Amino acid sequence: MWQKVPVNIVLKLMRFWPPYLGAGVVVEKCNKDLTEIVVRMKQTPLNTNYVGVHFGGSLYSMCDPFYMFLLIQQLRDEHIVWDKAAYIDFIRPGKGTVRAHFKLEPKEVESIKQQALENFSVQPKFECEITDERGDVVARLEKHLYVRRKDAKKRFSKS
Repeated sequence: MWQKVPVNIVLKLMRFWPPYLGAGVVVEKCNKDLTEIVVRMKQTPLNTNYVGVHFGGSLYSMCDPFYMFLLIQQLRDEHIVWDKAAYIDFIRPGKGTVRAHFKLEPKEVESIKQQALENFSVQPKFECEITDERGDVVARLEKHLYVRRKDAKKRFSKS
């Protein structure tokens, strides 16, 4: 359903998606070629933990869908893209407004396309940092995706 809605509308409406509404996650910027997104989250009582810093689940949540989203937009209808795994390393307590910057380089996308032609599936890994208002790293995220061409079963069948 959402893939039929224009991307700029989806990004604006994401702030009203219940997990993001409660946490206060907002898509701050997205470039026109859909290779870069900046997300921010202000600290509120709804995303603050027992010791007064950003709740770790909210920090992860603010990063969860964006590499998958960007890659789907780049690969279009020929590929299936799913989340596969994630790892988050909390570096220091996050306070105030935090931001995460997601970027896909055109070379990365072309490499994934080529690998998907040569293999049944590809599992690219992406990394980003969550930073505070001073630019200090609060957490590092490693995101693993699963990508395959929609025709992979037919192309790689042993018949």
